[in-house]
Formats: sequence, C-alpha cells, structure tokens
Amino acid sequence: MTGPEAVPERTVIVPEPGRVEISTGDPEPLTGRAFRVHTVFSGVSAGTELSYVKGTNPALHHGFDPELGLFGGPVADPYPVRRLGYMEVARVEETGALVAMTYGHRTGYAADPLRDRIVPLPGELDPILGIYVAHMGPICANGLLHAAADRHGTHVRSLGDGVRGRRVAVVGAGVVGLLTALFAKAHDAASVVVLDPTPERLAVAAALGLETMDPEVEDPAPVLKTAWRHQAGDRGADVVFQCRGQASALNLALRLLRPQGTVIDLAFYQGGADAVRLGEEFHHNGLGVRCAQIGRVPRGLTAEWDRERLSAATIDLLLEYAEPIRKHLITAVVPFDQAPELLMDLAARRRHELQAVIAC
Repeated sequence: MTGPEAVPERTVIVPEPGRVEISTGDPEPLTGRAFRVHTVFSGVSAGTELSYVKGTNPALHHGFDPELGLFGGPVADPYPVRRLGYMEVARVEETGALVAMTYGHRTGYAADPLRDRIVPLPGELDPILGIYVAHMGPICANGLLHAAADRHGTHVRSLGDGVRGRRVAVVGAGVVGLLTALFAKAHDAASVVVLDPTPERLAVAAALGLETMDPEVEDPAPVLKTAWRHQAGDRGADVVFQCRGQASALNLALRLLRPQGTVIDLAFYQGGADAVRLGEEFHHNGLGVRCAQIGRVPRGLTAEWDRERLSAATIDLLLEYAEPIRKHLITAVVPFDQAPELLMDLAARRRHELQAVIAC
C-alpha cells in the first residue's frame, strides 16, 4: 500500500496501572463519510487521565449501569486503556482545515461525522488553544449554565444569567477552575475570587487578572462572608464553583456560601468525600450541591443548549483572553515520543504542570 493511509499511527496507551507506552499500528480504513485527520496538539487532562495511569478511577473497580445510573457489580478488565485524553487539535488531511476533537493521544484518526464531534477552529485562534474547544471549555461553560439554571430554571438566555452582578467564588485553580473563573469574569460577575493552596497556581490566577486567596494562609470563609454582606444574617458567595477533586475543597465551598446558596460542582472525587461535614453549614444554612458534569446540560435546556453552543462560547472566551491563556495556562509542550514519560512523571508527582500539551 502507498499514500497517506500507509503511514502507521501511534497511540498512547496504558497497558496496566503504573505503565504508559506508545503503540504503533495501521490506520483505521476510511469508510462512508470518514476522513483522515492528523494530530497537531493533544492536551493532557491530569485528573481524569492520571486516574487510569494510577488505577484510581472508580469505573475501573465498579461497573456502571447507564440505565439505572448506579455503580455496582463486577467490571471487565479495562486494561489496556487505548483511548486516553479528550483535547485534540487536528488538521484535516484533504483540506488542511484545523478542527477540535476528542479522540485521545494519537498521531492520526479516521474522523466520522456520524460518530465524532468535529468543531472547526477559526483562523484567528491560536491553534494550541484549540485543545479547549471540544471538551474542556464546554465543561466549564456547562458549569455556568448549571448556575444559570439553578437561578432561573428553564428561562436561561445566557451563560451569564447565573453570575452576572453576583459574587462568585471558585475553589481550585487548575485548568477547570481558571477557565470557569474567566467565564464568570467575562459574563460580568460582580466579584470573582479563586481559592487554592498552591502558590504557583495562585500566581497564574493573578496573572489572568483574577482575585485570589490561599485557604491555608487564612480561613477564607469569615473573610469573604465579612466582605460579602447581603443583609443581616445573609452573607457569603452567591454561587461557588467547586473545581478541585478533594472532599476538603467541597467542604470549603459549602462554608463560603450565603444561606440557601448552591455549590456548582465540577470536580471528580475519585475516593469519595468523607471529609464533607453535612451536619454543619450544609444543614444549618440550607445549602445545595449541583453536579455539573459535561455528560448532560440542565434538565429542560437541551433544546437550546448543546455541546456545540458550549464550544462556541468557549471559542469566544479563548479569543477574548488568548494572550494570557497561552502565556500562563499552558506550562509545557512536549513531543509525542515523550508522552509516556510525561504522564508517568505527572502521576508520580515528579513533575507538576498546569496544562501540558503533546505536540505531534
């Protein structure tokens, strides 16, 4: 065989917990409407991906029944994990156009419009920022959509409906937290404060023009509740976006809220949440926790709000904050050959990156 389809494709896989390698194989044949794309950049999602490298993802140990929505029962051996990652920027072989997709860390892919989300990238967008367009950005935009639905039900007209003119706290200064905070700022929140115990991440948040607090230096709950007064006996954040996958972070988020406020939870608790004190602020202040995972938009909004609209909102945000995001969020770009070493180092905490990108 000759021509582009004869070029082997390389894929980052996890053959077993604690091991990452590159597998080489023939490209998938093109059938029907499929077309070939070649990867330019592939972003690393440290939380989700490393849970497969470390073997801590709950889905590795308990089967999930999508009909009942319940975990439990046996699960087939998930290894080797052959699809790792969901932040790809690719070039269409036939046209040269750049698109955002979610097919994992691999050098090429047979894209099928009937199976895959394929988001065209505007020419004015820095291509490396396209890693956020298909999935990561929509995760954050969906958080704002859930905040809007919590306030207005099905009468949501804008992502800003849940934050405009309101006091917002964001717990966690990883990529999800920082993009969510920028979304809130871009949609005219009255105040946005980002809380994280990592000095390097707080420095990035400050460089993005966001107000920051270190919860290990001082307890932010009394500080913000003193500053954010609504009326007697009613102090605190209007809405808190919880973006850090630790139970202590969720507990902090609850403590920051005004009475009858809601935590919009975008975090992934791999080991549960035993440290959440439900008998304290959650109970006495009548609080709520609303999960905003990307698997669904709020009930009643599916007709108007879908993943494409959330991707469009992400592109708008990236164009507005292109320079600071490129300068401060993306902290490492490594060649494809070094991807296994990168993931192993991140999993073992030998290396710390806010946003690592694999370049092909």
